[in-house]
Amino acid sequence: MEWQYSEDTVPSSLVTEAQVRSVAGKPPVTGAWRDGDPVGHRRFVDIGGLDLEAGQRLPAARIAYESWGELSPARDNAVLVLHALTGDSHLVGASGSGHPTAGWWSGIVGPGLALDTDRWFVVAPNMLGGCQGSTGPASLAPDRSEWGPRFPYLTIRDQVAAQVAFSDRLGIDRWAAIVGGSMGGMHVLEWGIDQPDRVDRLGILAAPPVTTADQIALNSVQIEAIRTDPLFRSGEYYDADAGDGPSRGLALARRMALLNYRSPSELNQRFERSWQSDITPLGSHGRFAVESYLDFHGNKFTRRFDANSYITLVEAMNSHDVGRGRGGIDAALSRITARTLIVGIDSDRLFPVDGQRVIAAGLGAGLGLGPEPAGAGTVVIESGYGHDGFLIEDEAIGAQLRRLLAAPGPDREG
Repeated sequence: MEWQYSEDTVPSSLVTEAQVRSVAGKPPVTGAWRDGDPVGHRRFVDIGGLDLEAGQRLPAARIAYESWGELSPARDNAVLVLHALTGDSHLVGASGSGHPTAGWWSGIVGPGLALDTDRWFVVAPNMLGGCQGSTGPASLAPDRSEWGPRFPYLTIRDQVAAQVAFSDRLGIDRWAAIVGGSMGGMHVLEWGIDQPDRVDRLGILAAPPVTTADQIALNSVQIEAIRTDPLFRSGEYYDADAGDGPSRGLALARRMALLNYRSPSELNQRFERSWQSDITPLGSHGRFAVESYLDFHGNKFTRRFDANSYITLVEAMNSHDVGRGRGGIDAALSRITARTLIVGIDSDRLFPVDGQRVIAAGLGAGLGLGPEPAGAGTVVIESGYGHDGFLIEDEAIGAQLRRLLAAPGPDREG
């Protein structure tokens, strides 16, 4: 899982009194965007019903998205950016009405930047099952009450099917590039495997070919933290008053996840054994600074996310296995025909570089944009920030994305 908002795309730091005051007061029962809230820069596309992998049907779905730049007359300059677990469509822009936080990739997307909006038409949808405008558990079901725990089980492939339908509604038959990190990188992989004729270039950042048992285990304790909160009420909490929702369980899940998004070296160097205040944590009820850091970010998270949506999206991550039903990982990866950039972070303990190397090894000759002269392999970014390095290391990540967009698309003749 990922920390996909601007306050989490900077190095860890001590929590100030002003930050503590910013999350004072009762948290809402859900931090989801709801119909009637300020729209901000969102736009919406109805994609109709979806038949899902698990056998259920979502009768109607809507995708919220934002875009930057202009689509060319030939419709050949469109770049799709897919966010990670707790992200949304707000890549660029200030926080404010309709957007609880500033854009999470403002150092990458914009005029003259790696995803140059003077050249490229950049589109970012909120994934299906999310809680910032696309259909998810906090959305209204056909009976006009929230889906809540009735929301159907989703897989990564279901979410990509929704993105394909969304692309159809936009009239984009082929993307010049599809780029995403972490959970978004899982979506990028599925695009390359399942829709090879609809994308010329893939950018897969800090993402694995399969969610491993270790990663599923980490996810399971976060889900349980939410479900064991007595105010979760089996997912039926939307009618509760502010402060009477599952905020403690959701905040705890966030704190657990953050430990895997940053590296041990960063936390040790930033906080050491410092105290949050003059009160000692050694028997006098004071707190270590790192405890306050985790607590602040957990509490802040409850003001912009939904507990049911978190469970839905984590379970979708658990479904990720590109080889499932395709004869294994190598057979699945052999379907990719797009020019492909694979980036790993050397200090990533959530999705270690070994996973990215498996993806690179499965690519066809000449498709990879790795460091070797032959063009295959994984680009490994040196960073002390762990998994979140792909969000923080703008210069290094931007340089690789420029390489990707400058590379010729694959020869599709024959």
